[in-house]
Amino acid sequence: MLKSGLKKKVLYLADRNILVDQSIQQDFKPLEKVTHKIDFSKDKNHLEELGSYQVFFAFYQQLIGQNDAKNYKELFPNPDYFDLVIVDECHRGSAKDDSNWRNILEYFSSATHIGMTATPKETKYQSSIGYFGEPVYTYSLKNGIEDGFLAPFKVINITTNIGDEWRPTKGQKDIYGNEIEDRIYNNSDYDYNIVIEDRIREVAQEITNYLKSTDRMAKTIVFCADETLAERMRMALANANADMCKKNPDYVVRITGSDEYGKGKLDYFISVAEKYPVIATTSKLLSTGVDCKMTKLIVLDQQIGSMTEFKQIIGRGTRLREKEGKTYFTVMDFRNVTRLFADPDWDGPIEIDPDYPPKQKEQKTYVLPEEDDEPKGMKEPDPEPRPKPIVAKDGCQVMVINKVVSVYETNGKLLRTESITDYTKKSIVDTYATIDTFTSKWQETKKKSDISEMLKESGIDLASLKHDQDMDDVDDFDFICHIAYGKKTLTRHERAEQVKKRDIFSKYGEQARLVLEALLDKYTKEGVSELESFTVLENDPFRKLGSKANIVKFFGGKQGYLDAVKELEQNIYSIA
Repeated sequence: MLKSGLKKKVLYLADRNILVDQSIQQDFKPLEKVTHKIDFSKDKNHLEELGSYQVFFAFYQQLIGQNDAKNYKELFPNPDYFDLVIVDECHRGSAKDDSNWRNILEYFSSATHIGMTATPKETKYQSSIGYFGEPVYTYSLKNGIEDGFLAPFKVINITTNIGDEWRPTKGQKDIYGNEIEDRIYNNSDYDYNIVIEDRIREVAQEITNYLKSTDRMAKTIVFCADETLAERMRMALANANADMCKKNPDYVVRITGSDEYGKGKLDYFISVAEKYPVIATTSKLLSTGVDCKMTKLIVLDQQIGSMTEFKQIIGRGTRLREKEGKTYFTVMDFRNVTRLFADPDWDGPIEIDPDYPPKQKEQKTYVLPEEDDEPKGMKEPDPEPRPKPIVAKDGCQVMVINKVVSVYETNGKLLRTESITDYTKKSIVDTYATIDTFTSKWQETKKKSDISEMLKESGIDLASLKHDQDMDDVDDFDFICHIAYGKKTLTRHERAEQVKKRDIFSKYGEQARLVLEALLDKYTKEGVSELESFTVLENDPFRKLGSKANIVKFFGGKQGYLDAVKELEQNIYSIA
């Protein structure tokens, strides 16, 4: 448009600094020579220099100024200065008729106005359609996923033992020494009306378990009740991931509006190239418009009553980055927020509210906050004489009691809901239709851990599942056969004992037999992965037998050692 002369001066409006900055740095990068980010305090003294730019970026607050100073009139005294105004996230701010931000659009009314949003807002007090008209172009999440431009997703709903009900014991006190009000508390109370320390720990641990079973460097956003709770969650996640935080303290960072350190890390978090931060705890700051391209896990631990906000949050994970290994994302829900997928408004038609605009007497003076509107009933309670009760770790023990995987169609319609066990079974059977198919694949796979790694990509953690079912001593092979095909399991100890009875070591020399017996013992204690790596020979008890180079000589060289290990594996798994 600029080259053709169709448009000569463009104003790009947003209500958050990050939305402006990421547009300048990404989509509008090719136009960097003619772009300018408005800074009123500097620009007001250099008005003549503004004429050299063609595309101006601003957020409303800069153009309005303190106490509705109308800075935009001082910078641009000619209301016809711009011939195109682009409004990012147009469901917010200026969508309200009585918003003072709307005055900016009305001042530049001679320009063409283009509003962009993934979530048009239609209420009796504000209407995207009411101002911008019917959408001239729409592209749904369903279309985006089906066309291969947006990432598909699955949902893991997690239930704790106190989700529906927790009641303090008679006379129970919080950490401040105040008696806790005797009533029934549930998910709508936790973090809003009462803080359960052990619940925060359990949520952090469950997030950590999932990342350990899939990818510990997967970008993760944890949505918390408020900024204070985002800090509590940050600390809990840091404790649960102390090993990762030791490598880099920014493994977990709180990114909220009031956290200057965290906001300084936002560009690094949304960068495709930067590894850290990996986990961001937040309240509202990352819910709208922030382009988090590599987000693979979205954790919902706040109550969400607004469909607009819910859609925006889900949108944080939809960027597809196949080259970087992001082909889908996961939503982990601790509050049953994903029930909103069943709401007709999730993928229903965009319709103007029949009560819009409201009658004159219903209009209210509105001061627009920087953040999105809080859902009704979700605002912080009015200040009370004493602080929000906090229940110490020993005052309420919290544990996960159920996990359900929900698989959705691209339009948000529920395809199926399964327990983690059923989901695991279906995933395995979809890949290996019969036990014979799976057994053949297991035998021919050089590294048996490759199969468990493949399952991790589908969010299946065999170690965690085995632990939940008190089957830590069972081999992955047996556990898969048990879960998917109903086969009776053998423990690793039982398999090892059967191998010993076959006396397969007698053909080797004394030193080689000691090595194989030690390997079999390693398998019994830790699993088949111990057999598949040369590094095991660097540890006890192998170090007593010499260096790796010396040990393989017992077998006639490296290939002889590998052949012996392969034979050992074949014998382990040939036992029914």
